[in-house]
Amino acid sequence: MSIRNIAIIAHVDHGKTTLVDQMFRQSGVFRENQNVEERVMDSNPLEKERGITILAKNTAVTWGDTKVNIVDTPGHADFGGEVERILRMVDGVVLLVDAAEGPMPQTRFVTRKALELGLMPLVVVNKVDRADARIDEVHDEVLELFMDLEATDEQLDAPFLYASGRDGWAEREPHVQGDSLTPLFETIVEHFPAPDVDREGPFQMLVSTLDFSSYVGRIAIGRIERGRVSVGSQVTLLPFGDEGSVAGEKGETARITKLYTFSGLERIEVERAEAGDIVALAGIENVEIGRTLVDPAHRDRLRGIKVEEPTLSVDFTVNDSPMAGQAGKFVTTRQVRDRLFKELERNVALRVENTDSPDTFKVSGRGELHLTILMETMRREGFEFQVARPEVVTRQEEDGKLQEPYEEAVVEVPADMVGTVIEKLGGRKGEMTEMKPIGDSGTTRLRFAIPARGLFGYRSEFLTDTRGEGTLYHTFNRWGPWVGELKGRQKGVLVADRAGSAVGFALFGLQERATMFVEPGDAVYEGMIVGENVRPDDMDVNVCKEKKLTNMRTTSSDENIKLEPPRRLTLELALEFIEPDELIEVTPDGLRLRKRERDANMRRKAAKRAAKEA
Repeated sequence: MSIRNIAIIAHVDHGKTTLVDQMFRQSGVFRENQNVEERVMDSNPLEKERGITILAKNTAVTWGDTKVNIVDTPGHADFGGEVERILRMVDGVVLLVDAAEGPMPQTRFVTRKALELGLMPLVVVNKVDRADARIDEVHDEVLELFMDLEATDEQLDAPFLYASGRDGWAEREPHVQGDSLTPLFETIVEHFPAPDVDREGPFQMLVSTLDFSSYVGRIAIGRIERGRVSVGSQVTLLPFGDEGSVAGEKGETARITKLYTFSGLERIEVERAEAGDIVALAGIENVEIGRTLVDPAHRDRLRGIKVEEPTLSVDFTVNDSPMAGQAGKFVTTRQVRDRLFKELERNVALRVENTDSPDTFKVSGRGELHLTILMETMRREGFEFQVARPEVVTRQEEDGKLQEPYEEAVVEVPADMVGTVIEKLGGRKGEMTEMKPIGDSGTTRLRFAIPARGLFGYRSEFLTDTRGEGTLYHTFNRWGPWVGELKGRQKGVLVADRAGSAVGFALFGLQERATMFVEPGDAVYEGMIVGENVRPDDMDVNVCKEKKLTNMRTTSSDENIKLEPPRRLTLELALEFIEPDELIEVTPDGLRLRKRERDANMRRKAAKRAAKEA
């Protein structure tokens, strides 16, 4: 049986996982009467909730006498590390592009990675049945993208298909409705090459991803580059290093206890596998992503997996609030530290460093979403911790000048809101590089180059300015000169001045001058942030104040208390909201915001000292 190894890449929400669902159905993975949920590849609970792919996953379908190994990749640039390591396993990529939106920032990111590795693309213009589809324009935009990314002549000759992944059909000609994905399967088999591997040489494989089983331990997943492997074979795990022969290095030798290949959603246990196939191996205790597995007698190391450096960092601190330990199972420094360093085994784009404080760890990643997914995962596992405001990772150039990461931001808004967006992003040091209308929809697309710091706290402001009608995407673009100080949050906060439970009477008196974060009955403590002030100053308030009981009745004392619903902050919004002197308390039962220094008098003294020094 011949083999094709492909990855499906696209911008978030362009339909990768839905297309894979239909490929499963039409290749016979599911029985005709089998009940199958949508987006079956998004198996992680967070993926199902958010409707995005976070982890790259392997699967396989059979078409005729060809086995097609498929890797479903994340579309969000924050998970670019998943994409970069997974592309080393495949020989071609199916680039999915929305027929209305066209190539977006993350489309550019993942396509650049694929073209740099020399992979052959196949372009699928998806959602051609949309009322606002721009099929011909999007075709030209994809070719322009390929030219911008310096694609080779062979890559520029990529075939185009036109599809509706939701309805399960693809066609070779635009403006023609099909009835199945047969043209897609046929093009995959015809266009993509079989793996260029040596089936007769000694065994060699690069570990591209990891999984874990409580039964067999760590599982190494990758494509066999050379030779064969079978259950019981001895293999050597080479240390990290440069590509080439490492005959003088010992490495770690182990015996393969389990060997799996992929079929549909399942791993199939096999006794033997050959070069070109994507397999999962168990039995190697200390295996890590990017290391090479070889025959013990032939120690040739493959080129490792290189991922781009992180651009954003957050300090994780052990929870020391008055409510620490009430909800979480894992609250100590050792437990938090071990969990963070364990994450490095699978999350290759993450960095974790110790700091001068034994209770604080600096965690660096690709973006806010990359870091908040880690926080949310740890919270659900029962961890308690605190996180500070994100900071951009900077670097020094050879001439001593400081550089910071710049993002490419793409904004789509109704035409009458363009002026507001330009004004707001201009104040955040954003430089507009493109403005053009999208078809006849009345929507305008704006493209900006902006320091990553300039987008902190902007998303919620953007949704307010555009009344929820705008979309904002951004991805890392380049390193650029440091632009100096940027304006932070324009509003102050309400800070609880004592411990207790929030009372409706007190909240009713405060809600005219603030947006509240708590509701009656919520426990509060001194220094906890309970609302956002309408003015720039912070204000200490008593949210535990109860109505005085008297035997006098007046109209005002009998006033009916009507409270507005409190604003519930997600992790992403909380990270954007807080200032450097504030922290987010993350616990299994929710989020709380607080001041670093809980005592109001100490905060006032610190502010006076800062004013004198300024």
